[in-house]
Amino acid sequence: MESLQGIAHTLFIPLAARVFASKKFPEYFYDEKSLSMEKYIPGDTIQKKSSEYSFMASVARYYNMDNMVKSFIATHQKCNIVYLGAGLETAYYRLNNQSALFYEVDLPEVIDIRRSILGEHEHEILIGGDIFDTLWIHTINKSFPSLLIASGVFQYFTEDKVIRFIANIQANLKDVELIFDATNETGIKYANKYVKKTGNTNALMRFYVNDAVDFARKTDATLIEDRVFFTDARKLLSKKLGLYTRIAMRIVDNKKRAIILHLKIN
Repeated sequence: MESLQGIAHTLFIPLAARVFASKKFPEYFYDEKSLSMEKYIPGDTIQKKSSEYSFMASVARYYNMDNMVKSFIATHQKCNIVYLGAGLETAYYRLNNQSALFYEVDLPEVIDIRRSILGEHEHEILIGGDIFDTLWIHTINKSFPSLLIASGVFQYFTEDKVIRFIANIQANLKDVELIFDATNETGIKYANKYVKKTGNTNALMRFYVNDAVDFARKTDATLIEDRVFFTDARKLLSKKLGLYTRIAMRIVDNKKRAIILHLKIN
């Protein structure tokens, strides 16, 4: 596993973040399954070179996306929940819902690692392949509404490629929504500094969203919501967080440097 390079290697960064938050701030985010997987994180480079803020930024994605997924399942009951670039995502265990079908899509070598560590369970389907070739769509139960989740995925690709991906979804799936996180142009510069610090220079980020309404227009989608990351974290954790973390969270939220977009794919 330590030999994984580039984008595939980034599956260990969010795992380390989930472990960090579950230990230090369980009242905000607790992930028992990730804690059991701590032994798989290679070396200690990620922990040493990550700040409290960078870990919390990663975990805030999961916190907010979990709530959005829960809302979608509550509305539709029988539905598809599709994690694109799933890596070692543990939402299947956190959400613990048996009315939805969970699909985990990622590169074949990543899915092999996922299967060896986490296995494959009832109401869960693992799919090895490139998320952009959309062959995985043929595996989806098209009689159910679908929610696609891309957490920390699109940043590594160009805007043109992301827009083509959404167009392919429009052409092949009905009754589908998409949630994904994005930073603005300023935020992407800071994010790349962090990625370089962790030693993963093969996975620099390129995609950003400066205006959610404008991006929705480009994709002929309906913008349901653009949500900042830290609203609840700032309320729930207050002064438990370090000063730098609190300041950074306030700036990022106020300037919308990091958002979660929720689109209805028309």
